[in-house]
Amino acid sequence: MILTSLSLYQYRLPLDVLLPVGKQRIDHRAGLVLQASVRLEDEYRQVEVDIAPLSGIDINQQALAGFSRESLAQVQHSLAELLPQLCGQHLDTLLEYADTSAYPSLAFGLSLLHAKLMGKLDAIRPQSATVPLIYHPTDANTDLLDNKIAALGMDVHSVKVKVAQSSIEDELKLIYGILRIRPDLKLRLDANQGFTLEQAIEFAACLPLDSIEYIEEPCHTPKDNVEFYQAIGMPYALDESLNDPAYQFEMQKGLTALVIKPMLLGTLEKLADLIDKAQSYGVRCIISSSLESSVGIHDLAHVATILTPDEIPGLDTLSAFSQDLLISSGKKHCLTLAQLELIAQHTLDLTQQNDFDVPKCEEN
Repeated sequence: MILTSLSLYQYRLPLDVLLPVGKQRIDHRAGLVLQASVRLEDEYRQVEVDIAPLSGIDINQQALAGFSRESLAQVQHSLAELLPQLCGQHLDTLLEYADTSAYPSLAFGLSLLHAKLMGKLDAIRPQSATVPLIYHPTDANTDLLDNKIAALGMDVHSVKVKVAQSSIEDELKLIYGILRIRPDLKLRLDANQGFTLEQAIEFAACLPLDSIEYIEEPCHTPKDNVEFYQAIGMPYALDESLNDPAYQFEMQKGLTALVIKPMLLGTLEKLADLIDKAQSYGVRCIISSSLESSVGIHDLAHVATILTPDEIPGLDTLSAFSQDLLISSGKKHCLTLAQLELIAQHTLDLTQQNDFDVPKCEEN
């Protein structure tokens, strides 16, 4: 299969409510949509992927810290240079560039684009269940939280709760408030490395341990996680630690899960290798959102079904978005490509090509 056209678009989606990125807050999500087409004899296929590094600035004009190391501008510049090189090439060239890219979001996007063009996601029924995300600002009406918990279906058995966001007292009140309404729930806490070892121990010592599934990244210094587990006995998961380019899986006492954000880690092959190794030690692997658009979340649901079929992914992040993108999640407005800013476009001229021609692409 030959890549016959590639188009790059940019989007910016406002959020209806602020979303937490660690301890920071964002009011919009920006990214790129890469569309590609292939043709083999009479077969024609066109697909899109969301490429959106979790970087940029927060509502206080501070750079987001602890997630994607590459900026959206860097990825856009890299793609603008790459598209004319890809156009007219064999589909597998996408994997070659994905494997050598220094930007995990671009590597993931190119490998996902290859998988979609090959039809590898077509026969997969995407994971429809997700773990609800509970994030409740302390100045918000507590009735809103109570209503959200009460509205959860009885088929929901786990929720994810952001902690290390405010005072320990307020967050204990939040957790016990959730369990008061739904005592059957298991909680996946997410501290985003927000506690010191002492704070993590103090916080966890006040929790009903039987109701806690695990806590993500409890300690600011990851090497303290083992000591936290030895002191409290609460299992923990790794998330931000995986973003370190030098990270290699190593089994640790108390480690029960890896929370995997594909946009931050790289190619599908890299994700599969990490998952295989972790699962061989009995460590759970859970696909999680990097606050992608609706088209990105749709693809992650497919990826989760393929790579982690026995786990419910953490993809409950679309409720804050004001609009959908390409694929509807039920919002009033769903943006099309025609409503996005076109950055670059390259098309193979098939009408002037014979069997002996070198494929040539035109920039539109």
